[in-house]
Amino acid sequence: MSPDATVPWGDDPVDSAITSAMMSDSLDRAGARNQVSNLRLTPLTAPARASGIARTIRFVPDPNPDPANPYDAMMDFIDGVAPGEFVVLATGESNASAFWGELFSAAAIGRGAKGLVTDGNIRDVDKIRELNFPVFARSHRPIDYRGRMKVDTTQTRVSLGGVEIDPGDLVMADEDGCVVVPAGLLDTVVEFARQRARGESTVLRELLEGSTLREVWTRHGIL
Repeated sequence: MSPDATVPWGDDPVDSAITSAMMSDSLDRAGARNQVSNLRLTPLTAPARASGIARTIRFVPDPNPDPANPYDAMMDFIDGVAPGEFVVLATGESNASAFWGELFSAAAIGRGAKGLVTDGNIRDVDKIRELNFPVFARSHRPIDYRGRMKVDTTQTRVSLGGVEIDPGDLVMADEDGCVVVPAGLLDTVVEFARQRARGESTVLRELLEGSTLREVWTRHGIL
């Protein structure tokens, strides 16, 4: 997408009542059963919920201990973010460095990014919290990636926590984890999730009013 483009499903295709668990169940219903990251990702803020269209980047080890222009590829990547995109930063679960911090977050906010998910480390944790930018990361480490890791590809398929993610897929993350909806299934899965949200609201009310689990399961097929 160009910097001035808009995502094809608007600013936020996911209703605020929909959770990652509902989205996961809806993917199961649609026959896509391997779309939830197996990583224990930690959100920086709680409660945390974000969704957007995947903008992907992958890092690999850098054999050059003193590269002259270590940030050029990352600057181009972030400067190219379109409103509504969600940064997916894949590192192969590297612990070599941090890959994201305060200033990258500020630039991403300025471009209209919805959040970041990464299987690597971040830094400037308190500063990112102050910016209130939704970040879901494997861990934290203060060390810079310069001379340790480098950008390999951008806007290509990446793997994060066992899930293949293409640019244009929907990424949703909250305190339960990260779910990826393939672009071709988005309309179907979001509609299933809306149905699930409405059904769960009814089931919750009936349980609080005294219905048994078996009764609500028989009536609604939802637990």
